Amino acid sequence: MPTKKRVTIALIAEEAGVSVPTVSKVINGRPEVAPETRQRVERLLHLHGYQRRVGQADGPAGLVDLVFSEIESPWAMEIVRGAETAAREAGASVVISVLHTHAGPGRDWLERIAARRTDGVVIVASRLSAGLQRQLSARSMPFVVVDPEGEPPPNVASVGATNWNGGLAATRHLLELGHRRIGIIGGPADMLCSRARIDGYRAALETAGVAVAPELIRRGDFLVDSGREQGRELLALADPPTAIFAGSDLQAFGVLEAARQRGLRVPEDLSVVGFDDLPLAQSAWPSLTTVRQPLQEMAALATRMVVASGPGAPEAKRVELATELVVRESTAPPRH
Repeated sequence: MPTKKRVTIALIAEEAGVSVPTVSKVINGRPEVAPETRQRVERLLHLHGYQRRVGQADGPAGLVDLVFSEIESPWAMEIVRGAETAAREAGASVVISVLHTHAGPGRDWLERIAARRTDGVVIVASRLSAGLQRQLSARSMPFVVVDPEGEPPPNVASVGATNWNGGLAATRHLLELGHRRIGIIGGPADMLCSRARIDGYRAALETAGVAVAPELIRRGDFLVDSGREQGRELLALADPPTAIFAGSDLQAFGVLEAARQRGLRVPEDLSVVGFDDLPLAQSAWPSLTTVRQPLQEMAALATRMVVASGPGAPEAKRVELATELVVRESTAPPRH
């Protein structure tokens, strides 16, 4: 049986028609390589499954890159806390990058992290393009996606939560209290977690024999302003809802504000449920009934996965951590 040829930088250089130093520059994120040449080398590194050799002089850097599309929310801070806890346990530090776009990391970012030899990358709530996946793999950078925007490829490790179950539990709670006109404010239509929460809401209503009313289904961006605006629109309907399930705690806070502006009391006149169980949920007035999403645990698990994998990719699996309904003071039976 013939021995499989070991993949070396020299082999990649020969196939790409470039020098060994050029391949080394691509692997290490050096900028002085023509884009066409870089892409050709990256394709071959990915095709051959090249694994960077790690020796004593080239061991772990003690860095984990945590990449956000946006970070201006308490939700992101919970992710940071979880990642930092797991990194500290592994003797590593966290480097935070904020892209200000949901399109995913670009080449400039990739070259920066390749130059500092990060031990792994945790990508939060972003899209993972085939090109980025190939480029990370070509450089033997382990990566895990947390709360992916879209359906991650089957060969990519990801960590999320049971969003469908959370949407089901929140809506069932309101149904059990006696509500039948239940509004929902999800997140963006193209986000996987938002679609799953709305699907759980629909399933709860249909199982209870309650018709799904299209005018009660709204979408926002998971932030306070969209909760307030969509809440105002729901409460201005000729037949307004007696309860609103918001797809995030921040949107629920916006709904609470919209209710106050209309002179409605929560929960006497309107029941409100959130999603996330941020620290602020317990101190809101009234304290917020919400679906606990284990954000810190999700980030910690993803960080452990990339640290434990070494220079190879983590096992390609999708892990979903359980959500849990937390009942507080913002829900009650409807007034008749």
